[in-house]
Amino acid sequence: MKTIFKHIKGDKTIWAIVAILAVFSFMPVYSASTNLVYVVGSGSTLGYLVKHMVLLIMGFGIIYGVHKIPYRFFSGGSVLMLPIVIVLLVFTMLQGTTIGGANASRWIRIPFVGVGFQTSTLAGLVLMVYVARYLAKKKEQVINFKESILQLWLPVAAVLILILPANFSTTAIIFLMILVVTFIGGYPLKYLGIILGVGILILSFFVLIAKAFPDAMPNRVQTWQNRIERFSYTNDKDAYQVEKAKIAIATGGPIGLGPGKSVQKNFLPQSSSDFIFAIIIEEYGLAGGIIIALIYFLLLFRIFVVIRKTATIFGTLLVIGVGCPIIFQAIINMAVATNLFPVTGQTLPLISSGGTSIWMTCFALGMILSVSASKQETEEDILDDNPLDILHETI
Repeated sequence: MKTIFKHIKGDKTIWAIVAILAVFSFMPVYSASTNLVYVVGSGSTLGYLVKHMVLLIMGFGIIYGVHKIPYRFFSGGSVLMLPIVIVLLVFTMLQGTTIGGANASRWIRIPFVGVGFQTSTLAGLVLMVYVARYLAKKKEQVINFKESILQLWLPVAAVLILILPANFSTTAIIFLMILVVTFIGGYPLKYLGIILGVGILILSFFVLIAKAFPDAMPNRVQTWQNRIERFSYTNDKDAYQVEKAKIAIATGGPIGLGPGKSVQKNFLPQSSSDFIFAIIIEEYGLAGGIIIALIYFLLLFRIFVVIRKTATIFGTLLVIGVGCPIIFQAIINMAVATNLFPVTGQTLPLISSGGTSIWMTCFALGMILSVSASKQETEEDILDDNPLDILHETI
């Protein structure tokens, strides 16, 4: 154990939280995967568990590798990665993946591996770092709105517009977090109001275009509309997943039915991913659900501890930009499962099954740990880095 602690740096509590969530996830994923095996007829429960364990082990490898990188490299790295993720998003959108007759252009298939990769999660991570870099560079300057449109908001708009057609919830989360980071970073509030208004106009224009040309983006706006209507009218017969999640939660009671004894996992289509929190409550009760929620809030507290100890503005904004979305995503997932929020398709970080979500969450946590492990970085060291120099040094 001492040997392990010698090699890991940064906030030890965050390491412990990640380990606890990862280990706990084994049983719910194993239990909930019976839906895929016996109802859908795909694979085996042991196979899904092994796959989940491998993904988490790879995730811990990502955390370890990323936390060893001085966080100043992330600043220039975001500039290098931004055009790459834009190309990936364009490629993802153009391939036109369809699932169940609905547009689901969110994934690309990694060659020779056969694993799907959701490019929007990588794009969101890169975009947050890019925004933090811009704001840190402007910390002692008066921000020129016209200049910021070209340097900040044009890249943001390009990424979000490419994500929007296939994934509205992710687009909304990224945009909201960018507004939070820019506000904390000192971006003028009057300009943020303009940006928010423009964002609403772009969304409205997109909805009108999608309605006028439904073949261009099949069923996307209708899907959003149906989810809102199902949330508003809970007796709607189509609100199948939400109803089954509510039954699971009601069945769980104070202490639950016991590990692996969920009944609704056999009827809930996304029981191992989007609605895994409902299965957790059914099997571990209200007590188990509260403990999971408290662990996420403990992670949020430790994120703020890292922020308080960070010596640079870039480090502070970086931790906020990549850390808070993890907690926000967890809250949304739990709110959807308990019918406090419309269905969004957001997974429960480090617990739900799924490769991209786990990997990008681990990448974000690695960045946070890199910041918490750093003692001597200065703003000048970070922001003076030339992206090409970083690429040369990395090679």
